[in-house]
Amino acid sequence: MSTEALLIELLCEELPPKALSRLAEALAEQLRAGLQAAGFVAADSPAADVFATPRRLAVRLPQVLGRQQDREIVRKGPSVQAAHDAGGKPTAALAGFARSCGVPVEALERIQDGNAEYWAFRSRRGGETLDAHLPALLAEALKKLPIPKLMRWGAGEAQFVRPVHGLVLLHGSRVVPGEVLGIASGNTTQGHRFQGARDIALAHANEYEQKLRVDGKVIASFAERRAEIAAQIAVRARELGAVVAEPESLLDEVTALVEHPSVYVGQFDAEFLQVPHECLVLTMRQNQKYFPLLDRTGKLRNAFLIVANMRLDDAGTIVDGNQRVVRPRLADARFFFQQDQKTPLAERLPELARMVYHNKLGSQRERVERLRATAGHIAARLAVDPMVVDRAALLCKADLATGMVGEFPELQGVMGRYYAIHGGDSAEVGQAIEQHYRPRFAADALPALGAPAVLALADKLDILVGIYGVGLVPSGDRDPFALRRHALGLLRIVIEYDLPLALYDLIERARTSFDRSLALGQSVVCDLIGFVLDRSLGYLSERGYAPEEIESVLDLYRARDLPLNQLLPRLEAIRRFRALPEAASLIEANKRSRNIVAKEKVAQLDQSVSEALLAEPAERALYEVLARMKPEVESQVERREFARALSALAHLRDPVDRFFTDVRVVVPEAALRTNRFALLNALNHLLNCVANISRLPA
Repeated sequence: MSTEALLIELLCEELPPKALSRLAEALAEQLRAGLQAAGFVAADSPAADVFATPRRLAVRLPQVLGRQQDREIVRKGPSVQAAHDAGGKPTAALAGFARSCGVPVEALERIQDGNAEYWAFRSRRGGETLDAHLPALLAEALKKLPIPKLMRWGAGEAQFVRPVHGLVLLHGSRVVPGEVLGIASGNTTQGHRFQGARDIALAHANEYEQKLRVDGKVIASFAERRAEIAAQIAVRARELGAVVAEPESLLDEVTALVEHPSVYVGQFDAEFLQVPHECLVLTMRQNQKYFPLLDRTGKLRNAFLIVANMRLDDAGTIVDGNQRVVRPRLADARFFFQQDQKTPLAERLPELARMVYHNKLGSQRERVERLRATAGHIAARLAVDPMVVDRAALLCKADLATGMVGEFPELQGVMGRYYAIHGGDSAEVGQAIEQHYRPRFAADALPALGAPAVLALADKLDILVGIYGVGLVPSGDRDPFALRRHALGLLRIVIEYDLPLALYDLIERARTSFDRSLALGQSVVCDLIGFVLDRSLGYLSERGYAPEEIESVLDLYRARDLPLNQLLPRLEAIRRFRALPEAASLIEANKRSRNIVAKEKVAQLDQSVSEALLAEPAERALYEVLARMKPEVESQVERREFARALSALAHLRDPVDRFFTDVRVVVPEAALRTNRFALLNALNHLLNCVANISRLPA
């Protein structure tokens, strides 16, 4: 059967820019799934073309049938065994099934389904038209879009993310009749509000984007429009000898705001450059969606790029209007900065006592004291200047009481650095204040080594212990306090800076800084250790380690309080160990010995081996090699020479193999049995000195 392109377009009022691209992709995905399930689209058909502008969501599927293919329907009835009585006559169940199918019993056939045989009715159903299904399929797809809040408009009951005023359903050159969201389908779309044709009739689904571009002055493709904006920005910046400040983070949002983009250059008074550039950049980007410009050294220039929704030969009016709008915004930023500098950060500490951090965890001032205690402990462990750490911890939250951070919360920490240095504190203190929030997201830079890293660890530990401790544990995709992100940040700082810090010690120290009335017990520490270690799974997988390698090492961390900076060296050692020819035999031996001990439910695993009870030559040989290797291997582990330790264990293969061949462990004599269990335990302890190798496939 022949296919045609199917175009579906919803003309809306301005759609939410941050969700536009996601909505369009989701619509394409849901439509394709629905049409494929209904038999109008083949599983191997080409991908859909997706279009999204501020005023439209559109999808074009290249190969769609106008009618379903005829289908064979097999309706299964009662089993053959239950369909006849003792005399071989049809039972009421079989007769009723035949009547429900509208045929006599003789028209039924027997089919095999698994081990049983059934009566069934086989018929053919003619394929139905696309017209009969498309409106309902579209309505169902719209209900499944990720829309947090729906709107109603007019007097009808229709609901969508924004009011819908037009609907195109075009299969090839034919309009598919129907109504969705109270709008009748047609083949007419609309161009740019001011520069394009108001109504554009589409003769065929395949001319959609070309007609919109030529007649409507609209670039319908989100990706094409984004690329066009990026290219114009690059040209403008090059003409000015400037660099655009972080263009990628704003491109998607600006692309969702325009249909016919053009980039122009605006300027502001150079006097505003006295304000920290982070404030000016955030003001321009967040409030006005401008692209700030930097010089080649990274210093902010008094110029910015405007992405307008119109292309004009003389854009003076657009530029003048935007320059007038941005001036009061920058003036506000300057006012906040000047006013904030009148009060030193240290004098704002009483204000933190009136700021609630969490109703169960006290004020921000109380939090500061906890940070000082935890950061001081970590600084002592790492030999970091305690005076710098304590001063930074004292002031790190004080900028929350400033006007600038009140207006722009994204600047917390950044403004703290400016205000601390302005108040006479050292650059080291200012750096720690600014960077203690890092990493703010997965790919963010780490805080600098030293006081910034120490304070960042203390901050993350306080959040984890406090929020987790009062029961606000992440569930599913809900993590309002970003505990997963903070756990990953903690891991990254310790591991990537090779800091000799153990997880239990860090969490326990943070726990003791909280008020005793909260009753944060040891269970919180144990639960948090598991939570943080679970976060390391994805982090370590991204570094190329296999799941079984990761689990083998994490097993040790769940049982013992080991320094986190040993994670990667242990994983590297395990990877090299698996390549040894002796590895499979030792892994299997470890699994076998652990199973024997577990099966017998041995309680005294710490009992030492008695040489006098070593009756068999094979067990004596194993004991001797274990005794000889134990000091060497433990010394190598102590020196973090994990690969050498595992390589040395390869010499255990032959004595271990002989032991399991020649020695029966579970014997009637209690003393011999207990001694052999102790020998197996000593073997397990040595084999698992780097990781739980029983987790590895043999």
